[in-house]
Amino acid sequence: MSKANIRTWEERFEGDGYLFGTAPNAFLAREAGRLGPASRVLCVADGEGRNSTFLAGLGHDVHAVEAAANALAKAERLAAERGVAVRFEQADLEDWDWPVAAYDAVVAIFIQFTDPAGRARMFRQMADALAPGGLLLLEGYGPGQLAYGTGGPKALDHLYRVDELATAFPGLDLLLLDEYDAVLDEGPRHQGMSALVDLVARRPA
Repeated sequence: MSKANIRTWEERFEGDGYLFGTAPNAFLAREAGRLGPASRVLCVADGEGRNSTFLAGLGHDVHAVEAAANALAKAERLAAERGVAVRFEQADLEDWDWPVAAYDAVVAIFIQFTDPAGRARMFRQMADALAPGGLLLLEGYGPGQLAYGTGGPKALDHLYRVDELATAFPGLDLLLLDEYDAVLDEGPRHQGMSALVDLVARRPA
């Protein structure tokens, strides 16, 4: 992510409120039961901590990476309020030294800030970060989101297409790939009818 983009996100995260709320993402809450006990989980571009603190509250060992310092400060505050431990790290994921085969799960919720080339590279890195048997949980907006205008990127090539995701993780087994419309109520930035794409995949054991 460029320095300008990081500054943009820091501006969005200004203030005491939580941009996407403090409750976990609905897809993640629905699918979290797939994780084994005390899983090692990487939360990619975790923002203000709603998802990482939720998973830590379920007993998982969570590593959350985020580029915006002020978002991390709020995430740390949320973890303290919930009495959970999360390993927070400030890093630009496009320059980060991604661990390999280190996690039982990688969680990537609305990480649509990269162009297609950057997205393909990050998808490879997320897949490589999974240990054998590890799960990838991914949710983002589909092309129909441009018509709804209720959140997410404005560029079509930043949105997820089901046919592209079906072949984006060749080393993983697809367990779920679904495209649908649903009403989101996740903080002021994700409100209203939304075009969503969900993916769950597993690295073979």
